[in-house]
Amino acid sequence: MTPAPLLVLVDDDPAVVASLIFSLELEGFAVEAFDSGEMLVAQATLANPACLVIDYRLADIDGLSLLRMLRERGETCPAVIITTNPTRSVRQRTADAGAMLIEKPLLGDGLTAAIRHSIEQSTRPS
Repeated sequence: MTPAPLLVLVDDDPAVVASLIFSLELEGFAVEAFDSGEMLVAQATLANPACLVIDYRLADIDGLSLLRMLRERGETCPAVIITTNPTRSVRQRTADAGAMLIEKPLLGDGLTAAIRHSIEQSTRPS
């Protein structure tokens, strides 16, 4: 049996985290959640995640800065940034970072579709 793809989720809203863990696990993913960027960065290494799901508006760091720090450490898995009312600048910076942007509220299967698409794109041969 193939293990469930691991998602690393970073969001500082406990209600959002609980909801996302519930729905993403129902979709067949394993989820490791962190409530701050600092908590994630403190990890020596990540457990080979299939995708990062990062809230843009974290209390301690913005999600794109966190993603940049992870990339500088060598983390290459795909990433999805989630946020409410993103500015044009945030949209552009997300695209420049090679991540997908999904707007909150997370309705329907938009987040799951973005995660699956990102994982599929990252595993395709070049």
